[in-house]
Amino acid sequence: MKYISTRGHAGQPTNPEFCDILLGGLAPDGGLYLPESYPRVTRAELDAWRALPYAELAFEILSKFITDIPAADLRAICAKTYTAEVYCHARAGDRAADITPVHWLEPGRLGLLELSNGPTLAFKDMAMQLLGNLFEYVLAKRGESINILGATSGDTGSAAEYAMRGKQGVRVFMLSPHGKMSAFQRAQMYSLQDENIFNIAVTGMFDDAQDIVKAVSNDHAFKVGHKIGAVNSINWARVAAQVVYYFKGYFAATSSNDQEVAFCVPSGNFGNICAGHIARQMGLPVAKLLLATNENDVLDEFFRTGVYRPRKAAETHVTSSPSMDISKASNFERFVYDLVGRDPQKVAALWAEVDAGRAFDLSASAEFARIAEFGFLSGASSHADRLATIRKVFEQYGVMIDTHTADGVKVAWELAGAVPAGVPLLVLETALPVKFSETIVEALGREPERPADLAGIEALPQRVEVMAPDVDAIKRFITERVRG
Repeated sequence: MKYISTRGHAGQPTNPEFCDILLGGLAPDGGLYLPESYPRVTRAELDAWRALPYAELAFEILSKFITDIPAADLRAICAKTYTAEVYCHARAGDRAADITPVHWLEPGRLGLLELSNGPTLAFKDMAMQLLGNLFEYVLAKRGESINILGATSGDTGSAAEYAMRGKQGVRVFMLSPHGKMSAFQRAQMYSLQDENIFNIAVTGMFDDAQDIVKAVSNDHAFKVGHKIGAVNSINWARVAAQVVYYFKGYFAATSSNDQEVAFCVPSGNFGNICAGHIARQMGLPVAKLLLATNENDVLDEFFRTGVYRPRKAAETHVTSSPSMDISKASNFERFVYDLVGRDPQKVAALWAEVDAGRAFDLSASAEFARIAEFGFLSGASSHADRLATIRKVFEQYGVMIDTHTADGVKVAWELAGAVPAGVPLLVLETALPVKFSETIVEALGREPERPADLAGIEALPQRVEVMAPDVDAIKRFITERVRG
Protein backbone atom coordinates (compact mmCIF):
# COMPACT_ATOMS: atom_id res chain seq x y z
CA MET A 1 0.00 0.00 0.00
CA LYS A 2 1.43 3.37 -1.10
CA TYR A 3 0.43 6.75 0.32
CA ILE A 4 -0.24 10.14 -1.23
CA SER A 5 -0.78 13.66 0.10
CA THR A 6 -4.12 15.45 -0.16
CA ARG A 7 -2.16 18.33 -1.71
CA GLY A 8 -0.23 16.29 -4.26
CA HIS A 9 3.38 16.21 -2.99
CA ALA A 10 3.99 13.36 -0.59
CA GLY A 11 7.76 13.93 -0.49
CA GLN A 12 10.51 11.33 -0.35
CA PRO A 13 10.38 8.47 -0.92
CA THR A 14 8.17 9.34 -3.89
CA ASN A 15 5.71 6.57 -3.06
CA PRO A 16 5.95 6.25 0.73
CA GLU A 17 4.63 3.21 2.55
CA PHE A 18 3.08 3.03 6.00
CA CYS A 19 6.26 3.02 8.08
CA ASP A 20 7.60 5.96 6.07
CA ILE A 21 4.65 8.13 7.09
CA LEU A 22 3.99 6.68 10.57
CA LEU A 23 6.41 8.95 12.40
CA GLY A 24 5.89 12.17 10.48
CA GLY A 25 2.33 13.51 10.71
CA LEU A 26 1.84 16.13 7.99
CA ALA A 27 3.13 15.56 4.46
CA PRO A 28 5.92 17.92 3.33
CA ASP A 29 3.41 20.01 1.33
CA GLY A 30 1.26 20.59 4.41
CA GLY A 31 -1.32 18.04 3.30
CA LEU A 32 -2.47 14.86 4.99
CA TYR A 33 -1.58 11.32 4.00
CA LEU A 34 -4.14 8.94 2.54
CA PRO A 35 -3.85 5.59 0.74
CA GLU A 36 -3.53 5.84 -3.06
CA SER A 37 -6.90 4.08 -3.10
CA TYR A 38 -9.08 2.63 -0.37
CA PRO A 39 -8.91 -1.16 -0.16
CA ARG A 40 -12.25 -2.77 -0.92
CA VAL A 41 -13.62 -5.43 1.40
CA THR A 42 -15.33 -8.42 -0.20
CA ARG A 43 -18.46 -10.15 1.03
CA ALA A 44 -16.35 -13.24 1.70
CA GLU A 45 -14.07 -11.18 3.96
CA LEU A 46 -17.02 -9.71 5.84
CA ASP A 47 -18.36 -13.22 6.37
CA ALA A 48 -14.97 -14.44 7.61
CA TRP A 49 -14.45 -11.45 9.91
CA ARG A 50 -17.85 -11.43 11.63
CA ALA A 51 -16.90 -13.74 14.50
CA LEU A 52 -13.29 -12.58 14.98
CA PRO A 53 -12.14 -11.19 18.34
CA TYR A 54 -11.06 -7.54 18.25
CA ALA A 55 -7.29 -8.09 17.96
CA GLU A 56 -7.72 -10.49 15.03
CA LEU A 57 -10.14 -8.14 13.28
CA ALA A 58 -7.67 -5.29 13.79
CA PHE A 59 -4.94 -7.38 12.17
CA GLU A 60 -7.10 -8.22 9.15
CA ILE A 61 -8.14 -4.62 8.53
CA LEU A 62 -4.79 -3.00 9.29
CA SER A 63 -3.06 -5.52 7.00
CA LYS A 64 -4.78 -3.76 4.12
CA PHE A 65 -3.12 -0.47 5.07
CA ILE A 66 0.19 -1.73 6.47
CA THR A 67 2.09 -3.84 3.95
CA ASP A 68 5.65 -3.04 5.06
CA ILE A 69 5.50 -4.73 8.49
CA PRO A 70 5.74 -8.55 8.35
CA ALA A 71 2.36 -10.17 8.98
CA ALA A 72 3.58 -12.08 12.05
CA ASP A 73 4.93 -8.88 13.62
CA LEU A 74 1.76 -6.90 12.90
CA ARG A 75 -0.37 -9.69 14.32
CA ALA A 76 1.76 -9.67 17.48
CA ILE A 77 1.43 -5.87 17.81
CA CYS A 78 -2.36 -6.11 17.52
CA ALA A 79 -2.48 -8.97 20.03
CA LYS A 80 -0.33 -6.99 22.48
CA THR A 81 -2.53 -3.89 22.09
CA TYR A 82 -6.09 -5.14 22.20
CA THR A 83 -6.35 -7.17 25.40
CA ALA A 84 -8.99 -7.31 28.13
CA GLU A 85 -6.30 -6.23 30.58
CA VAL A 86 -5.68 -2.95 28.71
CA TYR A 87 -9.38 -2.25 28.09
CA CYS A 88 -10.84 -3.25 31.45
CA HIS A 89 -11.22 0.04 33.31
CA ALA A 90 -14.95 0.40 32.96
CA ARG A 91 -16.29 -3.08 32.39
CA ALA A 92 -15.18 -6.45 33.64
CA GLY A 93 -15.31 -10.02 32.39
CA ASP A 94 -16.84 -10.76 29.03
CA ARG A 95 -17.65 -7.11 28.33
CA ALA A 96 -13.99 -6.18 28.75
CA ALA A 97 -12.97 -9.07 26.49
CA ASP A 98 -15.23 -7.61 23.78
CA ILE A 99 -13.07 -4.42 23.90
CA THR A 100 -15.88 -2.34 22.27
CA PRO A 101 -19.23 -3.87 23.29
CA VAL A 102 -22.56 -2.37 22.23
CA HIS A 103 -24.85 -1.25 25.04
CA TRP A 104 -28.39 -1.15 23.69
CA LEU A 105 -30.65 1.65 24.89
CA GLU A 106 -33.43 0.47 22.59
CA PRO A 107 -32.63 -3.12 21.53
CA GLY A 108 -31.90 -3.42 17.84
CA ARG A 109 -32.55 0.26 17.18
CA LEU A 110 -30.43 2.63 19.31
CA GLY A 111 -27.20 1.66 21.05
CA LEU A 112 -23.95 3.01 22.42
CA LEU A 113 -20.73 1.65 20.91
CA GLU A 114 -18.54 1.63 24.03
CA LEU A 115 -15.11 2.96 23.13
CA SER A 116 -13.97 4.25 26.53
CA ASN A 117 -12.67 1.18 28.33
CA GLY A 118 -8.98 2.02 27.90
CA PRO A 119 -6.54 3.44 30.44
CA THR A 120 -7.60 7.10 30.02
CA LEU A 121 -11.35 6.36 29.73
CA ALA A 122 -11.69 7.92 26.26
CA PHE A 123 -12.06 6.59 22.73
CA LYS A 124 -8.63 7.99 21.85
CA ASP A 125 -7.11 4.97 23.63
CA MET A 126 -8.44 2.70 20.87
CA ALA A 127 -5.90 4.09 18.39
CA MET A 128 -3.26 5.57 20.69
CA GLN A 129 -2.38 2.31 22.42
CA LEU A 130 -1.72 0.80 18.98
CA LEU A 131 0.28 3.86 17.94
CA GLY A 132 2.55 3.54 20.98
CA ASN A 133 3.34 -0.07 20.13
CA LEU A 134 3.85 0.73 16.43
CA PHE A 135 6.21 3.60 17.27
CA GLU A 136 8.27 1.43 19.59
CA TYR A 137 8.47 -1.35 16.99
CA VAL A 138 9.47 0.88 14.05
CA LEU A 139 11.94 2.96 16.07
CA ALA A 140 13.66 -0.18 17.34
CA LYS A 141 13.87 -1.62 13.82
CA ARG A 142 15.40 1.61 12.51
CA GLY A 143 17.54 2.41 15.53
CA GLU A 144 15.94 5.86 15.75
CA SER A 145 14.30 8.13 18.31
CA ILE A 146 11.40 10.57 18.00
CA ASN A 147 10.11 13.71 19.69
CA ILE A 148 6.33 13.75 19.48
CA LEU A 149 4.67 17.16 19.32
CA GLY A 150 0.90 17.17 19.74
CA ALA A 151 -2.04 19.36 20.65
CA THR A 152 -5.06 18.27 22.63
CA SER A 153 -8.47 19.70 23.40
CA GLY A 154 -8.91 17.17 26.17
CA ASP A 155 -8.47 13.46 25.53
CA THR A 156 -5.78 13.03 22.86
CA GLY A 157 -3.11 14.32 25.23
CA SER A 158 -3.68 11.88 28.05
CA ALA A 159 -4.22 8.97 25.64
CA ALA A 160 -0.91 9.77 23.90
CA GLU A 161 0.99 10.21 27.13
CA TYR A 162 -0.31 6.99 28.66
CA ALA A 163 0.52 5.14 25.44
CA MET A 164 4.03 6.60 25.16
CA ARG A 165 5.15 6.82 28.80
CA GLY A 166 8.33 4.85 29.32
CA LYS A 167 8.64 3.94 25.62
CA GLN A 168 12.23 3.67 24.45
CA GLY A 169 13.35 6.43 22.08
CA VAL A 170 10.19 8.53 22.54
CA ARG A 171 9.65 11.97 24.10
CA VAL A 172 6.21 13.62 24.14
CA PHE A 173 5.62 17.39 24.07
CA MET A 174 1.87 17.96 24.46
CA LEU A 175 0.19 21.36 24.08
CA SER A 176 -3.20 21.98 25.69
CA PRO A 177 -5.37 25.10 26.15
CA HIS A 178 -4.62 26.56 29.59
CA GLY A 179 -7.61 26.20 31.93
CA LYS A 180 -9.99 25.01 29.20
CA MET A 181 -10.10 21.27 29.96
CA SER A 182 -11.91 19.59 32.83
CA ALA A 183 -10.08 19.18 36.15
CA PHE A 184 -9.96 15.41 35.60
CA GLN A 185 -8.53 15.78 32.10
CA ARG A 186 -5.84 18.16 33.35
CA ALA A 187 -4.96 15.84 36.22
CA GLN A 188 -4.65 12.81 33.95
CA MET A 189 -2.00 14.60 31.88
CA TYR A 190 -0.23 16.92 34.27
CA SER A 191 0.16 14.41 37.11
CA LEU A 192 2.37 12.11 35.04
CA GLN A 193 5.93 12.24 36.35
CA ASP A 194 7.61 10.24 33.56
CA GLU A 195 10.81 11.88 32.35
CA ASN A 196 9.86 11.52 28.68
CA ILE A 197 6.55 13.45 29.09
CA PHE A 198 6.39 17.28 28.82
CA ASN A 199 3.11 19.17 29.22
CA ILE A 200 2.75 22.74 27.92
CA ALA A 201 -0.44 24.69 28.72
CA VAL A 202 -0.90 27.35 26.04
CA THR A 203 -2.68 30.57 27.00
CA GLY A 204 -5.28 30.34 24.23
CA MET A 205 -7.69 27.89 22.64
CA PHE A 206 -7.07 24.43 21.19
CA ASP A 207 -6.88 25.91 17.70
CA ASP A 208 -3.91 28.04 18.81
CA ALA A 209 -2.14 24.92 20.04
CA GLN A 210 -2.99 23.02 16.85
CA ASP A 211 -1.69 25.90 14.72
CA ILE A 212 1.65 25.72 16.59
CA VAL A 213 1.94 22.00 15.88
CA LYS A 214 1.28 22.61 12.19
CA ALA A 215 3.74 25.51 12.06
CA VAL A 216 6.49 23.41 13.61
CA SER A 217 5.67 20.50 11.30
CA ASN A 218 5.90 22.82 8.29
CA ASP A 219 9.39 23.98 9.35
CA HIS A 220 11.11 21.09 7.61
CA ALA A 221 14.62 21.91 8.87
CA PHE A 222 13.45 22.00 12.49
CA LYS A 223 11.26 18.93 12.03
CA VAL A 224 14.10 16.85 10.60
CA GLY A 225 16.79 18.25 12.93
CA HIS A 226 14.73 17.57 16.03
CA LYS A 227 13.05 14.36 14.78
CA ILE A 228 9.55 15.76 15.29
CA GLY A 229 6.65 13.32 14.93
CA ALA A 230 2.91 13.56 15.44
CA VAL A 231 0.21 11.66 17.31
CA ASN A 232 -2.73 13.97 16.64
CA SER A 233 -5.43 12.58 14.40
CA ILE A 234 -3.52 14.11 11.48
CA ASN A 235 -1.40 10.96 11.90
CA TRP A 236 -2.77 8.43 9.42
CA ALA A 237 -2.14 5.49 11.77
CA ARG A 238 -4.66 6.96 14.22
CA VAL A 239 -7.37 7.08 11.58
CA ALA A 240 -6.56 3.60 10.27
CA ALA A 241 -6.81 2.14 13.77
CA GLN A 242 -10.20 3.78 14.29
CA VAL A 243 -11.60 2.16 11.14
CA VAL A 244 -11.51 -1.16 13.01
CA TYR A 245 -14.19 -0.34 15.56
CA TYR A 246 -16.67 0.64 12.87
CA PHE A 247 -16.43 -2.89 11.50
CA LYS A 248 -16.62 -4.36 15.01
CA GLY A 249 -19.66 -2.19 15.81
CA TYR A 250 -21.35 -3.25 12.58
CA PHE A 251 -20.89 -6.93 13.39
CA ALA A 252 -22.18 -6.42 16.95
CA ALA A 253 -25.29 -4.54 15.81
CA THR A 254 -26.32 -6.87 12.97
CA SER A 255 -26.83 -10.58 12.46
CA SER A 256 -26.18 -10.67 8.71
CA ASN A 257 -23.90 -8.92 6.26
CA ASP A 258 -26.98 -8.14 4.19
CA GLN A 259 -27.98 -5.57 6.79
CA GLU A 260 -26.95 -1.93 7.11
CA VAL A 261 -26.06 0.16 10.15
CA ALA A 262 -25.90 3.89 10.90
CA PHE A 263 -23.44 5.68 13.17
CA CYS A 264 -23.77 8.98 15.03
CA VAL A 265 -20.38 10.44 15.90
CA PRO A 266 -19.56 13.39 18.16
CA SER A 267 -16.78 15.14 16.25
CA GLY A 268 -14.61 18.22 16.62
CA ASN A 269 -11.48 17.53 14.57
CA PHE A 270 -13.23 15.15 12.12
CA GLY A 271 -10.83 12.28 12.85
CA ASN A 272 -13.31 9.90 14.45
CA ILE A 273 -16.00 10.25 11.79
CA CYS A 274 -13.36 10.31 9.04
CA ALA A 275 -12.57 6.72 10.00
CA GLY A 276 -16.27 5.91 9.57
CA HIS A 277 -16.23 7.53 6.14
CA ILE A 278 -13.24 5.39 5.16
CA ALA A 279 -14.91 2.22 6.47
CA ARG A 280 -17.92 3.07 4.29
CA GLN A 281 -15.66 3.69 1.27
CA MET A 282 -14.10 0.27 1.89
CA GLY A 283 -17.52 -1.34 1.51
CA LEU A 284 -18.84 -1.59 5.07
CA PRO A 285 -22.67 -1.40 4.74
CA VAL A 286 -23.15 1.99 6.43
CA ALA A 287 -26.47 3.65 5.61
CA LYS A 288 -25.76 7.02 7.26
CA LEU A 289 -23.00 8.87 9.10
CA LEU A 290 -24.54 11.41 11.47
CA LEU A 291 -22.08 14.07 12.64
CA ALA A 292 -22.72 15.77 15.99
CA THR A 293 -21.04 19.01 17.07
CA ASN A 294 -21.43 21.26 20.09
CA GLU A 295 -21.78 25.06 19.92
CA ASN A 296 -18.61 25.11 17.81
CA ASP A 297 -20.58 24.07 14.77
CA VAL A 298 -18.20 24.71 11.86
CA LEU A 299 -18.66 21.13 10.59
CA ASP A 300 -22.43 21.15 10.99
CA GLU A 301 -22.52 24.42 9.08
CA PHE A 302 -20.60 22.88 6.18
CA PHE A 303 -22.83 19.82 5.84
CA ARG A 304 -25.93 22.01 6.00
CA THR A 305 -24.75 24.86 3.72
CA GLY A 306 -21.59 23.88 1.82
CA VAL A 307 -19.64 26.70 3.49
CA TYR A 308 -16.55 25.81 5.54
CA ARG A 309 -15.88 28.78 7.80
CA PRO A 310 -13.24 28.13 10.46
CA ARG A 311 -13.55 30.48 13.41
CA LYS A 312 -10.80 32.43 15.11
CA ALA A 313 -9.89 31.61 18.70
CA ALA A 314 -11.93 34.57 19.97
CA GLU A 315 -15.02 33.14 18.25
CA THR A 316 -14.55 29.63 19.64
CA HIS A 317 -16.88 28.80 22.53
CA VAL A 318 -15.65 27.21 25.76
CA THR A 319 -18.23 24.49 26.40
CA SER A 320 -19.08 21.57 28.68
CA SER A 321 -17.97 19.17 25.91
CA PRO A 322 -14.48 20.69 25.70
CA SER A 323 -12.83 18.03 23.54
CA MET A 324 -14.93 19.40 20.66
CA ASP A 325 -14.11 23.07 21.27
CA ILE A 326 -12.47 23.17 17.87
CA SER A 327 -13.18 25.54 14.99
CA LYS A 328 -10.61 24.34 12.46
CA ALA A 329 -11.03 20.62 11.85
CA SER A 330 -7.73 19.13 10.69
CA ASN A 331 -9.04 15.83 9.31
CA PHE A 332 -11.78 17.50 7.31
CA GLU A 333 -9.21 17.93 4.52
CA ARG A 334 -9.18 14.15 4.04
CA PHE A 335 -12.92 14.07 3.41
CA VAL A 336 -12.87 17.11 1.13
CA TYR A 337 -10.15 15.40 -0.92
CA ASP A 338 -12.59 12.55 -1.59
CA LEU A 339 -15.50 14.95 -2.09
CA VAL A 340 -13.71 16.89 -4.88
CA GLY A 341 -12.78 13.72 -6.73
CA ARG A 342 -9.32 13.31 -5.15
CA ASP A 343 -8.04 16.40 -6.93
CA PRO A 344 -4.99 17.66 -4.97
CA GLN A 345 -4.90 20.98 -6.82
CA LYS A 346 -8.45 21.78 -5.74
CA VAL A 347 -7.64 20.81 -2.15
CA ALA A 348 -4.47 22.93 -2.11
CA ALA A 349 -6.44 25.92 -3.41
CA LEU A 350 -9.20 25.46 -0.81
CA TRP A 351 -6.74 25.16 2.06
CA ALA A 352 -4.78 28.17 0.85
CA GLU A 353 -7.99 30.04 1.71
CA VAL A 354 -8.25 28.32 5.10
CA ASP A 355 -4.59 28.99 5.91
CA ALA A 356 -5.17 32.65 5.07
CA GLY A 357 -8.00 32.77 7.62
CA ARG A 358 -10.80 32.73 5.08
CA ALA A 359 -13.77 30.46 4.39
CA PHE A 360 -14.49 28.48 1.26
CA ASP A 361 -17.90 27.91 -0.29
CA LEU A 362 -18.77 24.74 -2.21
CA SER A 363 -22.54 25.24 -2.00
CA ALA A 364 -22.99 25.83 -5.74
CA SER A 365 -20.43 23.24 -6.83
CA ALA A 366 -21.04 19.94 -8.58
CA GLU A 367 -19.06 18.30 -5.79
CA PHE A 368 -21.37 19.50 -3.01
CA ALA A 369 -24.35 18.36 -5.07
CA ARG A 370 -22.97 14.83 -4.54
CA ILE A 371 -22.72 15.15 -0.76
CA ALA A 372 -25.65 12.81 -0.16
CA GLU A 373 -23.70 10.00 -1.85
CA PHE A 374 -21.34 9.99 1.13
CA GLY A 375 -24.15 9.42 3.63
CA PHE A 376 -23.50 12.42 5.86
CA LEU A 377 -26.06 14.33 7.90
CA SER A 378 -25.28 16.64 10.80
CA GLY A 379 -26.62 18.43 13.84
CA ALA A 380 -25.45 20.51 16.79
CA SER A 381 -26.01 20.55 20.52
CA SER A 382 -25.92 23.14 23.32
CA HIS A 383 -25.14 23.01 27.04
CA ALA A 384 -28.87 22.90 27.80
CA ASP A 385 -29.24 20.04 25.31
CA ARG A 386 -26.42 18.13 27.01
CA LEU A 387 -27.96 18.49 30.46
CA ALA A 388 -31.39 17.42 29.20
CA THR A 389 -29.94 14.45 27.28
CA ILE A 390 -27.83 13.23 30.20
CA ARG A 391 -30.92 13.40 32.44
CA LYS A 392 -33.19 11.65 29.94
CA VAL A 393 -30.74 8.81 29.21
CA PHE A 394 -30.17 8.26 32.93
CA GLU A 395 -33.87 8.37 33.84
CA GLN A 396 -35.11 6.37 30.85
CA TYR A 397 -32.35 3.77 30.49
CA GLY A 398 -30.39 3.89 33.77
CA VAL A 399 -27.21 4.74 31.85
CA MET A 400 -24.89 7.64 32.70
CA ILE A 401 -23.20 9.22 29.67
CA ASP A 402 -20.58 11.93 29.32
CA THR A 403 -21.13 15.33 27.74
CA HIS A 404 -19.73 14.50 24.29
CA THR A 405 -21.70 11.27 24.04
CA ALA A 406 -24.73 13.35 25.04
CA ASP A 407 -24.11 15.59 22.01
CA GLY A 408 -24.20 12.42 19.92
CA VAL A 409 -27.36 11.03 21.48
CA LYS A 410 -29.15 14.38 21.08
CA VAL A 411 -28.34 14.51 17.37
CA ALA A 412 -29.14 10.81 16.94
CA TRP A 413 -32.63 11.38 18.35
CA GLU A 414 -33.03 14.47 16.19
CA LEU A 415 -32.01 12.75 12.94
CA ALA A 416 -33.33 9.23 13.62
CA GLY A 417 -36.10 9.78 11.08
CA ALA A 418 -33.50 10.02 8.31
CA VAL A 419 -32.18 6.53 9.12
CA PRO A 420 -34.02 3.81 7.16
CA ALA A 421 -36.52 1.73 9.14
CA GLY A 422 -34.96 -1.36 10.66
CA VAL A 423 -31.41 -0.02 10.48
CA PRO A 424 -29.69 0.02 13.90
CA LEU A 425 -28.21 3.39 14.93
CA LEU A 426 -25.06 3.31 17.05
CA VAL A 427 -23.86 6.42 18.89
CA LEU A 428 -20.11 6.32 19.41
CA GLU A 429 -19.39 6.74 23.11
CA THR A 430 -16.39 9.04 23.40
CA ALA A 431 -15.53 9.12 27.12
CA LEU A 432 -16.70 8.03 30.54
CA PRO A 433 -18.74 10.50 32.63
CA VAL A 434 -16.09 10.85 35.35
CA LYS A 435 -13.96 12.93 32.98
CA PHE A 436 -16.63 15.65 33.11
CA SER A 437 -18.00 15.24 36.60
CA GLU A 438 -18.81 18.95 37.04
CA THR A 439 -21.46 18.77 34.32
CA ILE A 440 -22.72 15.35 35.47
CA VAL A 441 -23.32 16.82 38.92
CA GLU A 442 -25.12 19.76 37.31
CA ALA A 443 -27.33 17.41 35.31
CA LEU A 444 -27.97 14.64 37.83
CA GLY A 445 -27.01 16.01 41.24
CA ARG A 446 -24.58 13.15 41.83
CA GLU A 447 -20.95 12.32 41.17
CA PRO A 448 -20.16 9.72 38.53
CA GLU A 449 -18.29 6.59 39.54
CA ARG A 450 -14.60 6.37 38.80
CA PRO A 451 -12.15 3.45 38.61
CA ALA A 452 -10.43 2.84 41.95
CA ASP A 453 -6.95 3.47 40.54
CA LEU A 454 -7.99 6.99 39.49
CA ALA A 455 -9.44 8.04 42.84
CA GLY A 456 -8.06 11.37 44.03
CA ILE A 457 -6.12 12.00 40.82
CA GLU A 458 -6.89 15.73 40.94
CA ALA A 459 -4.91 16.04 44.21
CA LEU A 460 -1.68 14.60 42.79
CA PRO A 461 1.29 16.92 42.13
CA GLN A 462 1.24 18.29 38.58
CA ARG A 463 4.06 19.04 36.11
CA VAL A 464 3.10 21.60 33.48
CA GLU A 465 4.66 24.67 31.86
CA VAL A 466 2.31 27.56 31.07
CA MET A 467 3.41 29.37 27.89
CA ALA A 468 2.11 31.93 25.39
CA PRO A 469 1.03 30.58 21.97
CA ASP A 470 4.41 31.50 20.47
CA VAL A 471 5.91 29.13 17.89
CA ASP A 472 9.50 30.24 18.49
CA ALA A 473 9.16 29.89 22.26
CA ILE A 474 7.79 26.35 21.87
CA LYS A 475 10.68 25.49 19.56
CA ARG A 476 13.17 26.75 22.15
CA PHE A 477 11.44 24.70 24.85
CA ILE A 478 11.75 21.55 22.73
CA THR A 479 15.35 22.26 21.74
CA GLU A 480 16.46 22.74 25.34
CA ARG A 481 14.92 19.43 26.46
CA VAL A 482 16.07 17.43 23.45
CA ARG A 483 19.65 18.59 23.79
CA GLY A 484 19.59 18.51 27.57
